[in-house]
Amino acid sequence: MKSNVKNHTLMICATALFTAMNVAMSSFSVPVPGGHLYLNDIIIGTASVILSPYYAFVAGGVGAFLGDLFFYPRAMFVSLAVHGIQAVVISLISHYLIKDKPRVSGAVALFCGAVIMVIGYTFGRAYTYGTMVDSIAKLPFQILQALVGAVTAYILCYPLGIKNTAYKFGFGFSPKK
Repeated sequence: MKSNVKNHTLMICATALFTAMNVAMSSFSVPVPGGHLYLNDIIIGTASVILSPYYAFVAGGVGAFLGDLFFYPRAMFVSLAVHGIQAVVISLISHYLIKDKPRVSGAVALFCGAVIMVIGYTFGRAYTYGTMVDSIAKLPFQILQALVGAVTAYILCYPLGIKNTAYKFGFGFSPKK
């Protein structure tokens, strides 16, 4: 019983940490020619590979929502939906798709999450700002942001071992067999 309480507490703390990091990373951008690059997809991808789908939604969707609420309120509901779905899909695929090859499963999950983010923000931006032309103009930046987020999250989780460290300390999600 104590072990379950400890693991649940660690999972809540890890989720809160990833949520706060997502708020921070969605609060500023890196200027690139013609637009801005937000780095919160790195946090969303990393959190989603480590956490269960529920906690991934909180860290990804709610974290992006709060970041937008404070700084870009016009897009906050788009961020909640898109990043929330992105986080859940990454978590589900990375934990359940190819259990005997976690690196492959993680790569597929992060790629699918990147596609969800690009498509979601393309249509979400068209809805929020009223025109598909403006949304299409930002498409290269969405693709760049998604790729940077997916590749960096993969490197953090697998070659650098953050996912294994999370399991070792008891806050990584491991589905029941």
